[in-house]
Amino acid sequence: MNRNFFVPLPSSPSTAPGQTVLTGLIGRDIQGSRSPWLHEREGAAHGLDLTYTLFDFVLSGRTEDDLGLQLSEAEAGGYSGVNVTHPYKQAVIAHLDALAPSAARIGAVNTVRFAGGKRTGHNTDVSGFAESMGTGLIDPKLDRVVQFGCGGAGAATAHALLEMGVGHLVLLERDEARRAALAEKLGETFGAHRVSVATDDSAVVGADGIVNATPAGMIGYPATAFDTALLDARQWVADIVYFPLETRLLRDARAKGCATLDGSGMAVLQAAAAFDIFTGLDADRARMHRSFMEFVGEPIAA
Repeated sequence: MNRNFFVPLPSSPSTAPGQTVLTGLIGRDIQGSRSPWLHEREGAAHGLDLTYTLFDFVLSGRTEDDLGLQLSEAEAGGYSGVNVTHPYKQAVIAHLDALAPSAARIGAVNTVRFAGGKRTGHNTDVSGFAESMGTGLIDPKLDRVVQFGCGGAGAATAHALLEMGVGHLVLLERDEARRAALAEKLGETFGAHRVSVATDDSAVVGADGIVNATPAGMIGYPATAFDTALLDARQWVADIVYFPLETRLLRDARAKGCATLDGSGMAVLQAAAAFDIFTGLDADRARMHRSFMEFVGEPIAA
């Protein structure tokens, strides 16, 4: 595919009330996703007939080799766009025509917009995570932060952390090549002195904060990314996993007295930005958060 990654991108045309909008999510093991509920409820609030479909490659038996086919089917079927989640946020780039600046600088895509015969990749994870950190943690110390995971979501959270002013970010990831590639990319953008890699859990000791940007804790991935016995009460812990909302990592961290941030904020805020891209409308962030909490059965703050 002839990809032109750095062209100016027009804004999405506004969708009129009553209009049918087809969107969806591509990933693996995604039956617990809250995205259909969030997008369809917000679409209804805007008077849209919006349908959000889960393209779960586990259920369909598809693999990464089928990404292009799935995108082609959605595009031909009249979809406005699709979200992309684990483990395809980087692999999907090979099947796109253009990248918005948000995705180009991260090297990962979580939202694809179909328009004008082109597929354009966006990344709403960075702003979603940064906004969630800003509202969910009170004045977190950012001198040294350890992040587990260097995939598509990890690339986004790492960029967000460094943009927020983290002094030094330590990356851990089982895939050595992926870990090294992200560290190099971050070093080129933010300065090599602000990024390093580690190979074992001991890096957690003495860190100000820890971010889990791996699937660990998700339904189907019940473990933790590291030995939580290493945590201490002065640290903060953020988890991007949102189904389940309370992961074992967050339970263990709270038991240690750590300040914690669950994945709901990032999930809602990235979804709201994706809704804007799909429809050209402005999603009501507060309303989407209420919808999310209603879905998971959590009390809604006044």
